[in-house]
Amino acid sequence: MRPAWCGRVVAEKVIGTRRTRTQLDHLRAGGTIAVTRLDRLARSIRDPPGIVERIRDAGGGLRSLAESWADTTTNASRMVLTPRGGMAEFESGLIVERTSGGHGTARTRGTKFGRKPALTPAQLQHAYCLADEGNINMQAIATLLGIHRSTLFGLLLQRPDKTR
Repeated sequence: MRPAWCGRVVAEKVIGTRRTRTQLDHLRAGGTIAVTRLDRLARSIRDPPGIVERIRDAGGGLRSLAESWADTTTNASRMVLTPRGGMAEFESGLIVERTSGGHGTARTRGTKFGRKPALTPAQLQHAYCLADEGNINMQAIATLLGIHRSTLFGLLLQRPDKTR
């Protein structure tokens, strides 16, 4: 989506929780930063005033495409930005709370999270034995087990019962 008043478009591919905004360095005096929604710009109540101040110091403005009231070129919309940041932070906290609750419930039901192990315990023991014998190189062991060589080295480094 590109409004008629947008000239050059620079996309930033970081999440709103990050505090560093490297694309703001590209702003020139008289330019305007356009965001799809304000909650994409910042998720903490502390961040919007700082970001707006940084944009103002560069001689630019901020406009939200979804919230017509969010246009820092007017005094009234600058006043509204701080409470909106608080609401976004509250919403983000609720999402984290719900997600954590869902993970806890799933764990009690026995759900496992994360990637499945590359090898079964029996295959892992076989890999340890082959590596200890030293008759076969690591690439051949990895190929035999159907894993990448770097995965094999990682598993060998995590070996609990043998000194490296």
